[in-house]
Amino acid sequence: MKRFALIGRRLGHSYSQRWFEELFAREGLCGHSYSLVEMPTLEGLCDWVRRDHIDGFNVTVPYKQEIIPLLDALDESAAAVGAVNCVTVERQATSQSGNQAIRLIGHNTDAPAFQETLQVFIQSNNQAIRQSFILGTGGAARAVAYALGALGIEYTFVSRHPDQHEHAISYEELVSFTPHLSPLTLIVNATPVGMYPAVDATPLDLSPFTQALKHSDNQAILIYDLIYNPSPTRLLREAAALGAKAKDGLEMLHRQAELSWEWFRQAE
Repeated sequence: MKRFALIGRRLGHSYSQRWFEELFAREGLCGHSYSLVEMPTLEGLCDWVRRDHIDGFNVTVPYKQEIIPLLDALDESAAAVGAVNCVTVERQATSQSGNQAIRLIGHNTDAPAFQETLQVFIQSNNQAIRQSFILGTGGAARAVAYALGALGIEYTFVSRHPDQHEHAISYEELVSFTPHLSPLTLIVNATPVGMYPAVDATPLDLSPFTQALKHSDNQAILIYDLIYNPSPTRLLREAAALGAKAKDGLEMLHRQAELSWEWFRQAE
């Protein structure tokens, strides 16, 4: 019996359990399970892993950075990104006291999943992205930034508190840039704004971008919203109405889950 899980503060939006259960069924792994575990804090994380015999788990909002001090090690990509969304569990021999020592190893599968799906997204445009803006500065935003850097795409974070982050501007500054956008501009929503159940929320008012989209025949804005529930989000509906190319995060979810499963299997 192998037990896996997703941890986060609120998980009503998540499709991860469904994805893994379908995987286990396809591969005939009837002794495997995947649970959604809501945690108000990360206090007692190691005790939970031991008590529930967890063999590996994924991490979502808001713990992708907060979990790092609780881990025993990070792999190279997680250390470079500065965020973790996948944790493997190494177990050692049980001591005479009856306590089993564990090591928690952090990985990041968000960055490669975003990079792979973004490349597919932009191929049809036959243009190079000249600039990109990342809405948010949390763990998902860090993974996006790492992937964009690997692709040689310049990026700027957009934050409600830009003075607290490097390479960041405010949402008001982003809107002021609209008359000067490059021929192909990417905007990535790496915040949870607009996610179920707050489906009427949006992180960015797109109406100021109307003129930029009409600037020339070559003008294009790509909107990649990492949220997959709902799909489309309000942001993506408004993007499509303005003629921008839009993509949700479902494909990225599936790819990062596949990469997580590769880590889980290696740790078995």
